[in-house]
This record gives sequence, C-alpha cells and structure tokens, in this order.
Amino acid sequence: MGLVIPLDERIDDEPSIDPLVRLVNADMARVNQLILAKAGSDVEMIPEVANHLISSGGKRLRPMLTLAAAQMSGYVGEGHIALATAVEFMHTATLLHDDVVDESDMRRGKLAARKVWGNQASVLVGDFLLGQAFRMMVDVGVMECLGILSDAAAIIAEGEVMQLAAAKNMTTTESDYLAVIKAKTAALFSAAAEVGPVLAGRPRDEQYALRSYGINLGFAFQLVDDALDYGGTTAQLGKNVGDDFREGKVTLPVLVAYARGTAEDRSFWQRCIAEGNLQPSDLSSAIERLGRAQAIEETVARARSYGALAKSSLAPFKDSPHKRALLEVVDFCIARVH
Repeated sequence: MGLVIPLDERIDDEPSIDPLVRLVNADMARVNQLILAKAGSDVEMIPEVANHLISSGGKRLRPMLTLAAAQMSGYVGEGHIALATAVEFMHTATLLHDDVVDESDMRRGKLAARKVWGNQASVLVGDFLLGQAFRMMVDVGVMECLGILSDAAAIIAEGEVMQLAAAKNMTTTESDYLAVIKAKTAALFSAAAEVGPVLAGRPRDEQYALRSYGINLGFAFQLVDDALDYGGTTAQLGKNVGDDFREGKVTLPVLVAYARGTAEDRSFWQRCIAEGNLQPSDLSSAIERLGRAQAIEETVARARSYGALAKSSLAPFKDSPHKRALLEVVDFCIARVH
C-alpha cells in the first residue's frame, strides 16, 4: 500500500512562502486596507469589478516583494505601503486586460470578470486601477520609483502585444518567447523588488541586485506557469488546465516538443496551435507528446536555472531573515510544479 500525504499539510522541507508572509504581515495588512480604499469609487461598477478579482485569493507576491525589499533595505517611512499597493494594482489591471485578450473564462478559480460584467467593463476598470496606481506613485514623490514603475507599465503592455503577435505562430523562436516573458512577467517582478532599495536610498549595487533578483524570479515563475498549463491542475493554476493550448500560445513546452518531435508531431502542433483546429482528444495528445519530448522537464530545468540566478543576485546582502525568506520564495515558486 502506498503512503498518502495530505496535500494541505506542509512537509518539513517543502519550500514555503510563509516566512515572507510573516515578515511583511503588518505592512501587508496596511496594503490591503489601502487596496480597498483606492479601489473605491462613486461609480458602482468599478469597486464591484475590482473587488471581484482583488478579493479572489491571490498570493500578492509582487507587493510582498516590495515590502520585503524595503524592509531589508532599512527603509523607514510610509512610501513602501503606497508603492506595494501600486504594484498590486498594476498586476490586477494586467489580469483584467489579459482575460479579455485571451478570452479566458476563469481567473483564480472564479469566473473571470469579463464573464460577469463583460469585456468593456473589465478593460475600463483595469484602466481605472492603473490610474490609481500612478496617483499613488506620484503621492510618494520619489521620481526614480515613478520612473521604474512607469517603465514597467509600458514594457508590460509591449509584452502583451508581442504575445499577441506570437500567438498561433509556430515560427516563434525561443528568443521571441523569452522576450515576451521578460516584458510580460519579469518586468513587474523586477520593478517590485527594485523600488524597495531605491526608496531607502541604498547604493546602486543593492538596487541592481534586487532588480536582478526580481527579473530572474519572474522568468522562473512564468516558466513554471507554462509547465503547469500542461502538467498541473486547475487548483494550482486558478484557471483551466490547457488554456494556453486552446488559446494557441507558443510557450517553451510547445517549442521544445516541436523541435524534438517527429514530422507527425510537428504537423499536430501546426494544426492545433497555428490553425486552431482542435479535436476533443487533442489536449491529452499534446500532453503525451510533451512527455515523449521531456518538454515539461526541460521547462522546469530552465526555471531552476533562472531561480539559481535569482538567488545568486542576493549575494551582496548579508544573512538576515529577509534574505532567507527571499531565497525560499525562489524555491517555493519552482516547487509549484510538483
């Protein structure tokens, strides 16, 4: 008889986000209060749509990175609360917009806002949240932080357009794919981590170190997400397994399987991804082909490589509870694939 381990109990050596959560808990409570306050509006639909997603149980990893980086940098003040809230609003806005572009039905285990209120409301409330994010950045009054986060907002939008151009295109290269990840996901992780030491007035090497940590963590995070779309569960993803496949997204697992596959495999990917001609059994067939090509293993291996770079980026910082928590976050993000 096999050993059954309850999934809701933590194994002692299993990586966890809990140390980070404990360190930023008090500040995160203030961020959550500010989120609710800034998502408010006299226009009734705005808080309804915003809170549908905001209250749906996301981990809030990106704002926690801002808080932890500011604390580790010795920042004393209120600015990190507003910047962490701005980071979360930027992320929420991109999710609202993404679901419209991707025509997604689920987000974080719930119906996507677009399925409840429609595409127009989702886009416009996303725009409202971006506006509120920039208001908070301006209120903090540190031009360099405003520059970092506004650059990230522009880069994220570019990434969305790049992903749209790459969708259903089997001539997409690995370089193209990584450029999309860098813009669409890693840019906000990077900015979220970098504004902490900038706000605290820390030396450039520390600012660059946390920027590098964030960008490499972002790469690792997205690579694992792309692996989970084929090898995970709906509970892990908060959306339907196979959404990337159905939407014709050319991700690393597909690129690896296409490159390593037979002529028949390549014909399959061309039909499913490029032509969008899907049969009911195609997702199962795709997962089988990914398995033969060891595409999921290759994707996770790449994530681990980026994770190692993220960890090494923290070398300039002395040992501390914050550094240890940030190191463990890397392992936590990668361990989601198991």
